[in-house]
Amino acid sequence: MDLHRTLRLEGTLFLMALGYLTRLPVPADLPESDDLKVRAVKYQPAVGALVGGIAATVLWLASTVLPGIVAVLLGVAAAIVVTGAFHEDGLADAADGLGAGRDRNQTLRIMNDARLGTYGGLALGLVLALRVALLAAMPPLEAGLALIAAHGVARMGVVHVMARNTSAHLVGLRALMPNVTPDGYRIALASTLVLMVPLVLAVGPLTTSFGFVAAVLCAQVVRVLFIRRIGGWTGDCLGAAQQLGEVGFYLGLALWL
Repeated sequence: MDLHRTLRLEGTLFLMALGYLTRLPVPADLPESDDLKVRAVKYQPAVGALVGGIAATVLWLASTVLPGIVAVLLGVAAAIVVTGAFHEDGLADAADGLGAGRDRNQTLRIMNDARLGTYGGLALGLVLALRVALLAAMPPLEAGLALIAAHGVARMGVVHVMARNTSAHLVGLRALMPNVTPDGYRIALASTLVLMVPLVLAVGPLTTSFGFVAAVLCAQVVRVLFIRRIGGWTGDCLGAAQQLGEVGFYLGLALWL
């Protein structure tokens, strides 16, 4: 009975993470507990791998009948559709805030503005172009495996940012509440390492390590910029960390390949 309850709870936590990060259908009666939301963070890399797996499947199927770059475009588009451009929207708002904001309050105000600015448009275009160009330079098998690994690793970067820093919007006692539990962090990291195994088998551990390190560095650049500008992270900061972490992973692979 205890095992059944544990499995049911873990399934609920995964579905909560899935419902938050994607547009995939989940049960409408999932709990709204803040404690469970914190515990569900550990499944973000696994959800990322699922999104990457969908994108990879589209890429592989399309590559059998279409030119490579078209297949990559369709694969990237599939990931965007599945997530509802969730992280891309955060990247655009973060770029607008960092680019046009002159102080903490102005940066936060610009990021909360739903309108797309010049900096956000440029950031979206450049990141999308880099994702497509770097994946198109790989054979279809490796590109698909890179999608799976990169989406998981990039969301591990988000978990790390949440675990090591507080939200810029929280003050007082709320700022002391954990965003990620220690056990949740370890589970997220372990699952990230596991989901990279297929790519390790395809391109080798050294190449995959280059991708992992580059993703970490890119996500940390975002973290440092926001800590200095607004003193913490926001949802837009997390979206930017995911997007740049994903591109960083592809860059690391490309530099070694």
